[in-house]
Amino acid sequence: MAAVKKDFQLIFDRLKKIFKKYEKHLSVIVDNNKSYSLEGPFSEVFNRTLWFGAIEIKKNYVSYHLMPVYMYKNLSESVPENLKKRMQGKSCFNFKTYNEELFKEMEKFTEVCFKEFKKRGDKI
Repeated sequence: MAAVKKDFQLIFDRLKKIFKKYEKHLSVIVDNNKSYSLEGPFSEVFNRTLWFGAIEIKKNYVSYHLMPVYMYKNLSESVPENLKKRMQGKSCFNFKTYNEELFKEMEKFTEVCFKEFKKRGDKI
């Protein structure tokens, strides 16, 4: 079990690296060794800030929440096939093993999601 937890920390650190690129554009609301979360600007429409996503070490996997996938239908329809297999629900991707190829794909897709989030904001 310790090896699995060690892998989870490596997975978390690698996925966090993806999100860290957006710190200058978004606000960090949680940042510790098990959870990292980003939010966007305040929305007059929803009367709260828009949540961009989070990465979290869970008991059996590392979760990667990417809210633009839920917010914008065009993104939910364009999730790469390899990542779809990791989806749990509408905007969460779960990882149990370290896979650099998948993480690179996640990085590219996160960039697409960020651009859409920045462009559209709360215009869902």
